[in-house]
Amino acid sequence: MADLLDGILQAFLLVVTLDSDLVEITLRSLRVTLSALVIASAIALPMAALLVVRRFRMRRLTIAVLNALMGLPPVVVGLIVYVFLSRSGPLGVLGLLFTPTAMIIAQVIIIVPLIASIAHQSLRELWSDYHDLLISMNASQRQRVQALLWDGRRALLTAALAGFGRAIGEVGAIMVVGGNIDHATRVLTTAIALETGKGDFAMALGLGFVLIAMAILVNLAIHWLGHTETEGRW
Repeated sequence: MADLLDGILQAFLLVVTLDSDLVEITLRSLRVTLSALVIASAIALPMAALLVVRRFRMRRLTIAVLNALMGLPPVVVGLIVYVFLSRSGPLGVLGLLFTPTAMIIAQVIIIVPLIASIAHQSLRELWSDYHDLLISMNASQRQRVQALLWDGRRALLTAALAGFGRAIGEVGAIMVVGGNIDHATRVLTTAIALETGKGDFAMALGLGFVLIAMAILVNLAIHWLGHTETEGRW
């Protein structure tokens, strides 16, 4: 018990004093995850809006597959990306394996279905309110998509935050394609796994405190946005 309390105290001191290693790892995690989030949102949000406003033969199947991909195992994603980026893979000449870029690619693949599915649910409700108006105005498909994305921006931000929460806590795919290289690809989750294995519980707990703080902030933001969205409807 004394060792646990001592580890927690040391971890707290590392956070308060802004330990250089802890700050470096945290900033790298944010850089990788935010980059993946921007790319994934640019793909997922227009995709979700298009699935709402456009009717085509395989639409229901596409939505079902998208929802199913929300549960895609991250380790499998990491394996697929590893195969493509390895020296013997089709993209091996790019030399991206064990770099932050490879980690971003893996995170994008993981969170695109999540963001798109959540956004689709929100935009579908909005489309039911806007359908008749936009049709009567003879709006083009592009204009319909733009209108939905703009008026549903608060709900879409909630979807993006959910994607951020999923990405920042991911470890399997990141470990496979990033390699957990010190000062290069080591992020919060992989560093926690490494420091725990080494028995350095102070650093592991310090990194864990930062990760928990991020998760709490994201969840509070989602809760606040959902609450304000409900009030706005009333």
